[in-house]
Amino acid sequence: MDGETQRRHPKLANGTREAEILALLQRAGGALTPGEVTERLGGGLTYSSVVTILTRMHDKQLLTRTRRGRAYAYAPATDEAGFAARRMRTVLEERPDREAVLARFADGLSDTDAELLRQLLGPDSDTGR
Repeated sequence: MDGETQRRHPKLANGTREAEILALLQRAGGALTPGEVTERLGGGLTYSSVVTILTRMHDKQLLTRTRRGRAYAYAPATDEAGFAARRMRTVLEERPDREAVLARFADGLSDTDAELLRQLLGPDSDTGR
């Protein structure tokens, strides 16, 4: 990249680029090839950079992919709520004392959210399974 291009398209962290591409794919309403992603990004990344990011995201199971001609077409593996739930599970799994984490989480819930969680857990949730 020349100096002018770098000023217009500053280097971003991989997580930022992944989030940008994930949001683009969620808005797309269907799977996109790396070329389509590159085009929709408006020149912010090269084709090869987009391929690398999409491949990494697929390896992390953030995206699914299917063959479309000679390329793959990528789509989000789940919706926004699914990704949020996945992040919550990851945090929970990284902590040695799951009970303490869940207890703190439950203590911080509003009454409305606590009731919603009880409903989602089902009728046996009050019995302390």
